[in-house]
Amino acid sequence: MPLILLIAALCGLRYFEVWRFATLSWWWIGGLMVFAFIWFEFLEPLLGLDKRKAHNEDEKRRRARVAQEFGTKK
Repeated sequence: MPLILLIAALCGLRYFEVWRFATLSWWWIGGLMVFAFIWFEFLEPLLGLDKRKAHNEDEKRRRARVAQEFGTKK
């Protein structure tokens, strides 16, 4: 997600020609977009990071449900 925010910020700064970003080539921003696409579409699923995040969220919900049911806090 920080990568997407960085790309959006760079696009805005380059478009409005702010400070040193006015001379930044669009190719650098396009390269970051290609890198983000490759990361989110191929590398993240290959490494299992997408499923690990979903598993951690499910585990948190399960613990909250158990704590609510039995009145314990962990």
